[in-house]
Amino acid sequence: MNRNLTSSPISTRLGNNLLLRTDSYKVSHWMQYPPGTQTVHSYIESRGGLFSHSLFFGLQAYLREYLQTPVTLADVDEAAALMAVHGEPFNREGWLRLIEKHGGLMPVRIRAVPEGSVLPVHNVLATIENTDPEFFWVTSFLETELLRAIWYPTTVATLSAAARTTLLRYLEATCDDPQGQIAFRLHDFGARGVSSLESAALGGMAHLVNFMGTDTLAALVAARHYYDCDVAGFSIPAAEHSTITGWGRDHEADAYSNMVDQFGKPGATFAVVSDSYDIFNACARIWGDELKAKVVASGATLVVRPDSGEPAETTLKVAQILADRFGTTTNAKGFRVLNNVRIIQGDGVNLDSLRLCLSNFFHNGFSTENISFGMGGGLLQQVNRDTMQWAMKCSAMQVNGEWRDVYKSPVGDVSKASKKGRLALVRNARGEVQTLREEALADGQVDLLQTVFDNGRIVTNTTFDAIRERAAIGVNQFVTSRAPL
Repeated sequence: MNRNLTSSPISTRLGNNLLLRTDSYKVSHWMQYPPGTQTVHSYIESRGGLFSHSLFFGLQAYLREYLQTPVTLADVDEAAALMAVHGEPFNREGWLRLIEKHGGLMPVRIRAVPEGSVLPVHNVLATIENTDPEFFWVTSFLETELLRAIWYPTTVATLSAAARTTLLRYLEATCDDPQGQIAFRLHDFGARGVSSLESAALGGMAHLVNFMGTDTLAALVAARHYYDCDVAGFSIPAAEHSTITGWGRDHEADAYSNMVDQFGKPGATFAVVSDSYDIFNACARIWGDELKAKVVASGATLVVRPDSGEPAETTLKVAQILADRFGTTTNAKGFRVLNNVRIIQGDGVNLDSLRLCLSNFFHNGFSTENISFGMGGGLLQQVNRDTMQWAMKCSAMQVNGEWRDVYKSPVGDVSKASKKGRLALVRNARGEVQTLREEALADGQVDLLQTVFDNGRIVTNTTFDAIRERAAIGVNQFVTSRAPL
């Protein structure tokens, strides 16, 4: 077999060719459907996993970036050449016919809940079906990238929302202005820890649905491009270890003093990583003694960043030292608020360590407003499709003019049983979200699924501000522990 592809046309950029953005086995599926198949209807859901609810996000970014771009003859030639040596039977005539009949645009209809919606798991979030019977095989061909476009940003948005719920619970218990404080309690530190620039952009945007603090610049670019948001998040000047250790250990205080000189303006906030040598000495002797008057006189807020040690123990000890050196005020809820300084924990942060840090502060009389968190890998990278058990499954087919249910019901794992029929999503008489078959919709009952893409065109757009508004309304539905704080 000739495996030399050097003479074959090659895309100038990875991801340009829709025909090569699928799994290999999908390429042969056009030959496997029952004779007379006309329409394939599939749906996407979270089948459970870590969270009780999902915060739906990310579909519009995929539609704008990829699905409205037509397939071209060059795409077909490239895919045909690759499949000839890859071992898959390529549907060249089918794709050429799609270009001829539809200009290379996908003859499919995608319906979905509005982005930002918070819904219980085990419900349909999006459906897709072909609109032209000649191209019944397109629905499943798109599964790989459509599922990927939804599961990752939705999982990150859901995780971020769960963190917001926890943080807000502690703010409400310990802070006079919880709503005014929540937006910057969790900062995205994840850009360097993800697998790709696109992951940083998508995951970073997903986090910004719930918060406004980020160091992931790609998320700002993506939110502007895909969701028409001018500036989705904000940051502050901050030190890294090299900008401190570069001064030498004997000049640690000079490095810190320089940070105050450069960024310590009235009303400003800046962060200084302070654990290069001894975080507790830095807080007690350098920040709390040698540089205390300079910090106070600057009129700025210094944010001290520990970056090593056990998070809950370290942050509490840092808070206690800073309270002793800078003093505190007691708010209306009886909790102490540090003067002039705050803390950000950016190492080892996940949902569990975040809760433990907050609990330690609570039980030692410190308001949650004293501490914020930087979450990196735990936010953008330590998730996968199984975190929320995502799946896209065919639930109905039209064959020779008749609709039939399509489903799986594996005896070895009942959790993988799939839904049947063409699906709709409604609120029942009790206001609860419920997945129904389309034919079960009552007169006047509103299907929450909206058509967002139809025959190659995006027909419903949303903005980042609108997504944030929906999420803010729905996020209180998350089930969190009601155990004592």
